[in-house]
Amino acid sequence: MFTGITEQVGRIESLHLDARGGALLVHLPSQPGPHVSVADGLKLGDSISVNGCCLTVTHFDPMHFSAQLSGETLQRTNFGEKKPRDLVNLERPLAAGARLGGHFMQGHVDGVGRVTRLVPEGDSWWLSVRVPENLRRYVAEKGSIAIDGISLTVAKWHDGIVDIAIIPFTHENTNVHMMSVNDPVNIETDILAKYVEGLLKKDEAPAANGITVKKLAEEGF
Repeated sequence: MFTGITEQVGRIESLHLDARGGALLVHLPSQPGPHVSVADGLKLGDSISVNGCCLTVTHFDPMHFSAQLSGETLQRTNFGEKKPRDLVNLERPLAAGARLGGHFMQGHVDGVGRVTRLVPEGDSWWLSVRVPENLRRYVAEKGSIAIDGISLTVAKWHDGIVDIAIIPFTHENTNVHMMSVNDPVNIETDILAKYVEGLLKKDEAPAANGITVKKLAEEGF
């Protein structure tokens, strides 16, 4: 489980892909920025969020870590379009008892969106991303959405595009400042929307006492 608060920005050092999957090597900067290095306390087999995708650490040292990519991961994420020197947002899993600064994220990328604009407005920026059609039912204005692993708020929602206000701290301390129009970005929609959809699909399945969601709605609940 993650929160979408980027701890560090890494750089892809190598990325080897084939039809069955791939291998990723990420370089960690010597200066971790406002947070501690994600290498602190890292162990083999640990989970780590890379651009919002939960991966397993297969090798690490103070300056690098490696992860394997399955075919499913390549189909669901933007790794298939990444190249060496691209920046990636990194986050370690949420620790028990830690503050929840963003929103609950699983690190299970739903699909790839496309940047349609990144323009300044005063000291901040507007980031707009086109959401794949099959994910649009999970998006709500003022709701949460994860873009490349960053927990963000949907400021505006129109014509399949989310508009997001990016503050200077986020712009500087994530890979947002390197984004360009038509760049692919990983999207994870709010898990709460998925559970609600699942419950509504079962509205005809009665509980042990015969009550259904449809019956409750008919009674005004």
